[in-house]
Amino acid sequence: MRQNYSKSRPQDGRLLRSVRLVFLSMFIMGVCAIQPEAVAGTYSSGLRKIIIDAGHGGHDPGNLGTGRYSKTEKNIALEVALLTGKLIKENIPGVEVIHTRTNDKTVKLHERTALANREKADLFISIHCDAFTSSAAAGSTSIVMGKDHGDENMRVAQQENSVIFLEEDYEENYEGFDPSRPETYIALTLYQNHFQYQSISLGQKIQTEFSEYAKRKDRGVKQQPLWVTSRAAMPAVLVELGFLTNHGEED
Repeated sequence: MRQNYSKSRPQDGRLLRSVRLVFLSMFIMGVCAIQPEAVAGTYSSGLRKIIIDAGHGGHDPGNLGTGRYSKTEKNIALEVALLTGKLIKENIPGVEVIHTRTNDKTVKLHERTALANREKADLFISIHCDAFTSSAAAGSTSIVMGKDHGDENMRVAQQENSVIFLEEDYEENYEGFDPSRPETYIALTLYQNHFQYQSISLGQKIQTEFSEYAKRKDRGVKQQPLWVTSRAAMPAVLVELGFLTNHGEED
């Protein structure tokens, strides 16, 4: 793991404006994707509660980026999650926002969707940042539960699911699931929830906003066997904001 994170991240007003545009648009447009009867400025009473999950946290930093800055994936995911929640509260009256974490604490993977299911939420959004061995990799991706086992999809699935190894009792909580063994994903893909169409539709809206408003490379909507979305009893999307291993996107 890289050390030496003495520099601070530059405070770029353009970045904040982009984040505001993307996430405000993303959720307002996303509401329409989930609630087909919704029209501009009018939202179905069916959408009442949104869970926003800031990926990683605590002793799990997520990916470390290029090592040029003090912030890692867990910090950025939290900042964006809190900003997103604030924008939803300000622009979609009557919708309750619940965060899986509001500070730098450890939240076990299975506890994140357990919270969403307990609260009977209408939407689950998990916010992350991607990483790759090549610094040229760039772009934003929305990921829903699915069966596409291509090499790229399995890379991200193993990358995101591997956080369970940081939990001392992971063997008890994940029913023998082992992110490092491809064969264990067969059982995971049986959890094709009833909200796949809505999840894909929301993911497509999110990607449109990334592309049109923030001018980011659109990597599309992917279907991957992720534990955190497989157990959500509601439309669920995991958003990879961009690559922290890409200097431009990290900045």
